[in-house]
Amino acid sequence: MDIISNRNLLLDAQKRNYAVPAFNIHNLETTKVVVEAAEELNSPIIIAATPGTIKFAGARYLINIMKSAAADSTIPIAFHLDHHENIEDIKESIKLGCKSVMIDASALEYEENIAKVREVVEFARLYDVSVEAELGKLVGQEDDIEVSAADSELTDPNLAADFVKRTGIDSLAVAIGTAHGLYKKDPKIDYERLKAIENNVDVPLVLHGASGVPGKDVKKSIEMGITKVNIATELKIAFSDAVKNYFKKYPEANDPRKYLKPGKESMKKLVKKKIKLCGSVNKGSLK
Repeated sequence: MDIISNRNLLLDAQKRNYAVPAFNIHNLETTKVVVEAAEELNSPIIIAATPGTIKFAGARYLINIMKSAAADSTIPIAFHLDHHENIEDIKESIKLGCKSVMIDASALEYEENIAKVREVVEFARLYDVSVEAELGKLVGQEDDIEVSAADSELTDPNLAADFVKRTGIDSLAVAIGTAHGLYKKDPKIDYERLKAIENNVDVPLVLHGASGVPGKDVKKSIEMGITKVNIATELKIAFSDAVKNYFKKYPEANDPRKYLKPGKESMKKLVKKKIKLCGSVNKGSLK
């Protein structure tokens, strides 16, 4: 099996009322953690990489890692560019074999957002690549993209249908009260807004900023139409905390095969927890 686009994954989730978890990775180790956990639970997965991760690891290296993972796997795996703003970088990754991309032009004015997204969609169609875009602005920081509380903006349900129609996107990331990073207090999710958006568009909806959102809120969001849930910050914390604890016990350790192991184990437990939360267990065979 090869890496695939998000399109059929999210349409299946939409039809069967679950969500596909999207896990941000950074290297071979974190990729293997996600794939192994998903295999054990027979869950489809989306493996996501921000611009910073692409710069850190290299697009060609990462895409080849994903292709190897998919070739050895029995579950559907999509490799997804998360919050990418540079169109030329997106096109380069598509040419290398990436099948799913997010063009984030949400910081631009509405018409500029549409124009930039449309350009990516037209190019992506040549390669059978799915495209996600965002309408509204999530507060917080994702990679090098930072949005202050003053500049945040919730998705307008009345604009959502126009945005989807004019861009031709496959999925829509919505701003309904979540934020990138961790929360100082539980977020207040605007469920009425989510329902209005879901009523106005046909494409699958995406929830960003799910790290730290209470499980009951994630489940309710899925029940109301969310089909993709992004998890990033929590994964990094689980991995790094376990590695830090290892070095506290073994300060002279120098073998990455040993000190990375507890990080992988800790992250794997969290990945499984999020897969179960999304309701994607045993959804590895798409209907």
